[in-house]
Amino acid sequence: MWPSLCAAALVVLLLLRAGGGPGSPAPRRATSTCGERVLVDMISGPRIVGGHDAQLGAWPWQVSLQVYQYGVGFKHLCGGSLVNEYSVLTAAHCVRRQMDPYYWRVVIGLHDISRPERHTEKYSVREIIVHSEFRIETFENDIALFKLYKSVSYNDYIQPICLPFVHIHLNINNQTKCFISGWGSISEKGEGSPILQEAQVDIIPSDICNGFEWYEGMVNNNMFCAGFESGGIDSCQGDSGGPLVCYHLDTSKYYLIGITSFGFGCGRPKLPGIYVRVSRYRRWIKARLLLASKATRTLSIILALILLTVGWTHTSFGYTRDFRGLSEIAT
Repeated sequence: MWPSLCAAALVVLLLLRAGGGPGSPAPRRATSTCGERVLVDMISGPRIVGGHDAQLGAWPWQVSLQVYQYGVGFKHLCGGSLVNEYSVLTAAHCVRRQMDPYYWRVVIGLHDISRPERHTEKYSVREIIVHSEFRIETFENDIALFKLYKSVSYNDYIQPICLPFVHIHLNINNQTKCFISGWGSISEKGEGSPILQEAQVDIIPSDICNGFEWYEGMVNNNMFCAGFESGGIDSCQGDSGGPLVCYHLDTSKYYLIGITSFGFGCGRPKLPGIYVRVSRYRRWIKARLLLASKATRTLSIILALILLTVGWTHTSFGYTRDFRGLSEIAT
């Protein structure tokens, strides 16, 4: 019996690893290279308040974090960035009103938020980790990590973003091409955009952003400003938690430099968006990613054994159960 049981366990683990099972779609592009836009070269055109529609597949690490509302269903609340096959980085303030992962889902490979494509994938959330020193009053340490129940199936429309922890010098200046993206409001008091928006922004030195008539000292070393002195182009409500990425010429890759955090209004002169400085959270992120990877692999083994035990014990009763996660509300 045990050899057969072990062989069956191996099959189940392989299916869990692939995120599928009988009836699942055939795997497409299974490999990933962080920070590469498979379908799009460097963007061109006009320089998301003041942004424009992104091309399909332009930002394959862009995530829609959706929360369940009774009587409505799942609604987009914040953006996020896919950083590996199990993990999404976002802003801590996005989850301050709903910390229960059961009510969240992660949607990747999405362009029109009202109409998923065939390559769009939806994932249940296993755990939400918020920085223990997050302060809503000041937006200090505004960072959180979503852990997924199963590994992401990569394709040309779904790829991870690089984290700025590599042993290269990421010199970010006014010549660096940096971009924001999201489904947030396209004006300060306007509605969100159903189509993913994108815009190019400048990184603004902190001494300028903290100056008189700007933020006057509110921006600390864990944050930075991006936008334009004249305003007009900015992130807004619904973009929170989404990525600010910069293109590194030497590696030909994009890196997650910032997480959309807060600002006064949207697109106002001398009040650009403020972003979490991702490089300042290297230890925090690495520690949580390691735990997420180990925990998910352990969970896969446990689920496989439970599935096999239930299947072996209750075969005569025709008993079946879906053990892919408790968040079936999010599938």
